[in-house]
Amino acid sequence: MKYNFDRGFNHEIKDSLKWNTVKRISNKKDIIPMWIADMDFETVPEVKTAIIERATQGIYGYSEMKNEYYESLAGWTKKRYNWEIEKEWLCFSPGVVTGISLTIRALTHPGDKVVIQTPVYSPFFGAVTRSGCELVTSSLKLVNGKYKMDFEDLEEKLKDKRTKIMVLCNPHNPVGRAWTRDELIRLGEICLKNNVTVISDEIHSDLVYKGHKYTPFASISKEFEQNSIICTAPSKTFNLAGLQSSNIIIPNENFRREYKIALENIEVSRLNVFGMVACETAYTHGEPWLEELLDYLEANKELVKKRIENKIPKLKLIEPEATYLLWIDCSGLGLSDEKLKKFMIEKAGILLNDGISFGEEGKGFQRMNIACPKEILEEALNRLEKAVNSI
Repeated sequence: MKYNFDRGFNHEIKDSLKWNTVKRISNKKDIIPMWIADMDFETVPEVKTAIIERATQGIYGYSEMKNEYYESLAGWTKKRYNWEIEKEWLCFSPGVVTGISLTIRALTHPGDKVVIQTPVYSPFFGAVTRSGCELVTSSLKLVNGKYKMDFEDLEEKLKDKRTKIMVLCNPHNPVGRAWTRDELIRLGEICLKNNVTVISDEIHSDLVYKGHKYTPFASISKEFEQNSIICTAPSKTFNLAGLQSSNIIIPNENFRREYKIALENIEVSRLNVFGMVACETAYTHGEPWLEELLDYLEANKELVKKRIENKIPKLKLIEPEATYLLWIDCSGLGLSDEKLKKFMIEKAGILLNDGISFGEEGKGFQRMNIACPKEILEEALNRLEKAVNSI
C-alpha cells in the first residue's frame, strides 16, 4: 500500500474533540474513543501540501470560489457516479447540517411538517424543530438483520398537506444502508405525488463497501433532480470536518434562490479559504488514497464482524453497506441504555455513541467508529470481548 493507515494521529493533537472528550467524561486515562464520525488517519498528502502552501502566503483575506473548485467537484461526481452537475447548482454551507437547517427554513413556514427516518443522525432532530417545523418520524424496519424503508408508513405521513420536506440520509447513518436505486425511486415517486421536497444528506456517499453502490438521489431523473437538494462534503471521505466546507447542490432555480436568501440572512457569504483549498485538492488528487482507505475499512469491518460472530455472541452487528460507522445490537446484554453507556466506558474502556440518541428505535444499540488503525481496533475488541463475556 502506498499510504500508511496503520499510524493514528488524532490522540497527538491537543484540540481533538474525539480524544479530548474521554478526558472529560471519565477519570480513566486509556479509554478508546470510537464515537464521533471523524477518522484517526492523516488526510490525502496532496491536501496537506496544498494547505501548507496556501498558509505560507501569509494573507488570509476574503476569498471567492474559483472555477477550479467547481471543476474538481463536478469531475468527481461524473467519474465516480456518472452524475453531471452544473456550475450554477453549486451552493455552499459551513456544514451539511447547517445546509439542511437553512434549506428547511427557506422552503417551509412555521408549523409545517418534516419527515425523517429513524434511527437517524441525531442533529436532524434539532434541524427540524429549531426551524419551527413539526418533526414527524417514520421508523425503519429491521428485517432479517437488514433495515428497510416502511413505504406504507411513508405514504401515510407524506400525504399530509402540511408535510413539505422529507429528509433522506443516503447512505444512511447509523444503520449503514446504501439505498438501492429501486428504493430511492419508490421514495422519490411518493414525494413527487404529494408535493414533498427531498433534502438528501449524502455526506457518506464515497464510503461504500464492495458489492454495494451509492446512487445520487438527484441523478435518477429530471423530476427527482428538480425536487431535491443534495448535501455533500469532503469531510467524511477525506477527514476534513474541521475545515467546515460543504457543498449544497440545488438544481431547482427557485429552491436555490430561496436557499441563498436564507444564507444571506445569517450573514454567511464565503467559504473558509483553507476549506476550499482542501476540497478542490482532495477531489482532484484524492482518489488513489480513497481506494486504499476503502480496502482498509473493509478489512476493519470484517475484523469486527468475525470477532462478534465467533467470540461475542451476545452482540449482533448490523453489517453495513456503507460508512465507517457500525450499528451494534447490544440488547442481549439486558442493560438499560444508561447502564449500557456506563458499561462501555467503565467496563469495556471504549467510548461509543449511544443508540438511543438516534431515536427511540436505537434503544439497546451502540454505534462504533472503525476508522482507526487496526491495532487500536483490535485492542478495543479485546476489551469489549472481555467485558461482555464477564457478564
